Amino acid sequence: MKTYDKAVRDRIPEMIERSGKTCVTEVLPPEELERKRNEKLREEVEEYLESRSIEELADLVEVVYGILEMRNISLEQFEELRLAKKKERGGFSQRICLRSVSD
Repeated sequence: MKTYDKAVRDRIPEMIERSGKTCVTEVLPPEELERKRNEKLREEVEEYLESRSIEELADLVEVVYGILEMRNISLEQFEELRLAKKKERGGFSQRICLRSVSD
């Protein structure tokens, strides 16, 4: 038996059981859920950086959406914040790399 201790997508247990295997899951309390989702965020970032796969990037965004939901922040609120920051500080389209700052 292989053991895990990580947050997974909602339908993963169903997919495991459909394959003829059994799994043990639990619904996490809020404080542990936050920790597990943050771990999952780190995992997905590492997987994306290693593979540069768009599918891994989609997984990363899904984890972000899960964190927003957990924190009761709507996608609209999040998008407003993103756009406000973009308006104030810009985006990342100009390929700028800051090398140094001096007085």
